[in-house]
Amino acid sequence: VREEARGLLGEAEFTQDSYGYSWVVCRQSEQGVAGLVNDLHAVNTSLQDGGFGPQLLCSLIDFRDNEGRPLAVVYLYKRGTFYPFAPVPGQREKRDNTLELQMRALLAEDLPLEEDLGRWFPLWDAPGL
Repeated sequence: VREEARGLLGEAEFTQDSYGYSWVVCRQSEQGVAGLVNDLHAVNTSLQDGGFGPQLLCSLIDFRDNEGRPLAVVYLYKRGTFYPFAPVPGQREKRDNTLELQMRALLAEDLPLEEDLGRWFPLWDAPGL
């Protein structure tokens, strides 16, 4: 699976967070969001075809805004929806809800967004954030 992910993404790092979740990390600065979404879909499909579908939780694309604040667009694999996640830097387990709602408004026309805010799960130890 690792070699197939590397074949699809180029260089990929495999890591685990403090909650025990495994992550495939790919850092690509030149590619646009649409290309990253396509790559994530290809990797998720490959993992599903390899029998890992039931274990897939989410994918995320992380960014920094103009002020350096972290932000992620999270894809919920089983629901086929996206949502923004913005942890507050330096404040463990605190979210920037205003930034998340601003991002929801910006993404609404381009992505199928998760309407149930209760499913906007925090990803505190996700790589990149």
